[in-house]
Amino acid sequence: MKKHILAGLMIAAVSAPALAVTIEGTGSSFQYPANKAWSRLYFDKTGNKVNYSPTGSGAGIKEVSARHVDFGGSDKPLKPAVLKKKNLSQFPIAIGAITLAYNLPGVSNLKLSESAISGILLGNIEYWDAHTIKRDNPGLNLPHKKVLFIHRSDKSGTTFGFTYYLSKMNTVWRSHYGAKKAINWPMKNHIAGKGNFGVSTAIKTNAYSIGYVDYADAVSNKLHMASIENRAHKFSSPTPAAFATGAKYADLNPEKDFYANIEYPKSGYPIMTATFVLVPNDSDKKKQVADFYTFALSHPETASALGYVALPPAVVTKVETYMTDKGMK
Repeated sequence: MKKHILAGLMIAAVSAPALAVTIEGTGSSFQYPANKAWSRLYFDKTGNKVNYSPTGSGAGIKEVSARHVDFGGSDKPLKPAVLKKKNLSQFPIAIGAITLAYNLPGVSNLKLSESAISGILLGNIEYWDAHTIKRDNPGLNLPHKKVLFIHRSDKSGTTFGFTYYLSKMNTVWRSHYGAKKAINWPMKNHIAGKGNFGVSTAIKTNAYSIGYVDYADAVSNKLHMASIENRAHKFSSPTPAAFATGAKYADLNPEKDFYANIEYPKSGYPIMTATFVLVPNDSDKKKQVADFYTFALSHPETASALGYVALPPAVVTKVETYMTDKGMK
């Protein structure tokens, strides 16, 4: 009888499924839609959970550095020296675009030149019917209303990406403000929203407003997005095709821990950014994080459906090799 019981226990042990794993992440709100979609697929496939909170890139870097989470998300890549000091690994998961979304009643198909964008951001253009804006929009009935600029309230990789673009595009911005996760904005008429979702909501609920927000949130909130003059001095609409053109200029090199800023590419859409994952090298869940993102990167169609540019297959291979070299696989 004991032999039968023991045999039954052994069979049960062999046939029992592995215990489900939960990993925790926080950070970039820019990558939140992709992480949310991938985590659903991953749970359906494996039963393992991925909880990710969109708290902003600054919080993601802080929390993963303190080992409060298993991984952090950031749109501001960390330099190799900083990663070494913090004992972190870093790899990209997607490339995306930052749009200039706006709320102008009765107005669509807005075009913004570099001089118009610089004027608004530096506080030199206060009204929507300013000559610099009207010049490129002859068919639009632009109102004599003050421009309300909406920006992030939290330390944000999206803010870093947008101000990095401004620094490349405008010498005055570069010398006075630079590229940062948080900025003291120079214009008079501005308000803040928390996360990309908060900025999108503020634009949606405030007439005559404009702000920078990732493409996925702009689409989900049905916001109008301006066509922007690019580095080749052509107006580029925020479309997946234009994003893909800009993404070709991303120099994602594993020997540099993939450190790269790709905003303001030579052609295509001008405000591009890669979004990254940070993983502690001493984490006991780093292999589970790697397993999730190996799964995620094998489903590029999920990211593409949300408006991201999926990593090219050659870059995905580099990421997988990097994970192995870092002891994550």
